[in-house]
Amino acid sequence: MKELRHLNKYFFKYRLHLIIGSIITIVARLFLLYTPRYVKKIFIAIEKYFDKSISEDVFRADLLEAILYIIGAAIIAAILTFFMRQTIINVSRYIEYDLKNEIYAQYQRLSLNFYKQNRTGDLMNRITEDVSRVRMYGGPALMYSINTLALFVIVIIYMINASPKLTLYTIVPLPILSVIIYKLSKEIHKRSTIVQEYLSKLSTYTQESFSGISVIKAYGIEPQTSVNFKTLAAESKAKQINLTKVQAWFFPMMILLIGTSNLLVIYIGGMQYINGEIESIGTIAEFIIYVNMLTWPVATVGWVTSIVQQAEASQKRINEFLKIEPEIKNTVNTQTEITGDIAFKNVSFTYDDTNIQALKDVNFEIKTGQTLAILGKTGSGKSTILDLIGRLYDIDAGSISINNTEIDKLNLTDLRDSIGYVPQDAFLFSDTIKTNIKFGKQDATDDDVIEAAKNAQVHKNIIKFNKGYDTVLGERGITLSGGQKQRVSIARAIIKSPKILLFDDCLSAVDTETEEKILKNLSKISKGKTSIIVSHRVSSAKNADKIIVLDDGKIVQEGKHDTLIDIDGYYKDLYLKQLSETSSNTS
Repeated sequence: MKELRHLNKYFFKYRLHLIIGSIITIVARLFLLYTPRYVKKIFIAIEKYFDKSISEDVFRADLLEAILYIIGAAIIAAILTFFMRQTIINVSRYIEYDLKNEIYAQYQRLSLNFYKQNRTGDLMNRITEDVSRVRMYGGPALMYSINTLALFVIVIIYMINASPKLTLYTIVPLPILSVIIYKLSKEIHKRSTIVQEYLSKLSTYTQESFSGISVIKAYGIEPQTSVNFKTLAAESKAKQINLTKVQAWFFPMMILLIGTSNLLVIYIGGMQYINGEIESIGTIAEFIIYVNMLTWPVATVGWVTSIVQQAEASQKRINEFLKIEPEIKNTVNTQTEITGDIAFKNVSFTYDDTNIQALKDVNFEIKTGQTLAILGKTGSGKSTILDLIGRLYDIDAGSISINNTEIDKLNLTDLRDSIGYVPQDAFLFSDTIKTNIKFGKQDATDDDVIEAAKNAQVHKNIIKFNKGYDTVLGERGITLSGGQKQRVSIARAIIKSPKILLFDDCLSAVDTETEEKILKNLSKISKGKTSIIVSHRVSSAKNADKIIVLDDGKIVQEGKHDTLIDIDGYYKDLYLKQLSETSSNTS
């Protein structure tokens, strides 16, 4: 139960619902107990009638009164039970809502390294399957526990009042039941943890297969993928069956022990009646009803225990993530105004997951309104610079300053709000094109969206779709071509009119003519803003105020286009190569 203590704050939050639900539960159980008491009275009336102690009219009146009380009490108990479920079960839905929001908010806070070390399917399983199991603990398990406790206490009191000796014999099997529950619960907890782990593996494999379906089809490996899925599903099924086998012991054991109690009631009660220790055979009937009323509560002990064990296993998996402290923390609460002056001083950075040093003593400075172009081979550290400006990672050595203030002393929210970022791998959401563009500015008008699309040279493509800007994209924007996705991403970045624009090789999938038009539009849009363009093309960098060339995490060339094409090195070689390719294509 240690892991489930995390939910105590939610139980406290909804304590009023739980208190009202508990009171209703107790009252409902009290009304249920009218049945055995009036069944006893019916037996007493029958005995008196056959003994000629009462007349037929009195007998009929007593019988009718007892039946009416039983029916009335049952109706009231049913109504109260309905309200009990409405109060307590609803709490579980509130807790589910709050817990999912808490997990999602934690996912949002965690740094990129976390997502590199954990699979999407596993993360999804914890916020869906695991939370659902925890909800069962916060709702049905809690409700039946209160119901069982209330009924058990009340019934035992009534039983003792009716016959203490018979009560003692009736509850003899219960300690045995407790030991069995304890033993089985430990095994259920262990097997539930394994089941959840396999569900995560299954979710992860499925999610990755769906996301990479185009690759699977292109390589024709559907049969092998199906075999792998079946193998994983079979392993998951085996673990589920192992868990079910243990859970299956509960109800047979309950029925056996309740049946034993019924036999004891009949035998011991019968002997007491013969010996004159109890006044009426109705007492035996009353006790049999009491025992059978305890059948479901006692049976639910096993079911509830199973739910609690599964919930604890799931909550433990959830807590593992909730306890993780984000690597990137916002330590500044005051609002920070970002203008765009950026300076890197002796910056070095190594990725934790790969231990690759991406940057080594990098130094450069860019003023507000200027454009910096970064070129270099694949893996030279270009994208890393953009990630560090957005403070997606913290550096190992040196300093990054914006507005002459070190980046970790800026308000993180204000910093990222002031940045328009177009990633190398253009990611679009499964929503309309309009919504994807407005992602950069939620309150943007339709005119703002169209203007941004025009500047990104994608407006003409969009209006050719049947639904235009209301076209719903497939997962990750699969409906669009690579160039269209890049241009929609550019529109999403520029619509917010940020102080800093970061373009990570975002024109690689467009032709040179479209690239020229986009760059021309961006030069107008970026006036007064700081722009950094990462590219493999000289054409994207030639008009920049400053160009740096990276190689193995170090700056090996720095200057303007006119200067660098006259110096032997990577930039000149790339320029001549691309110039030659352009000439060949033209001819």
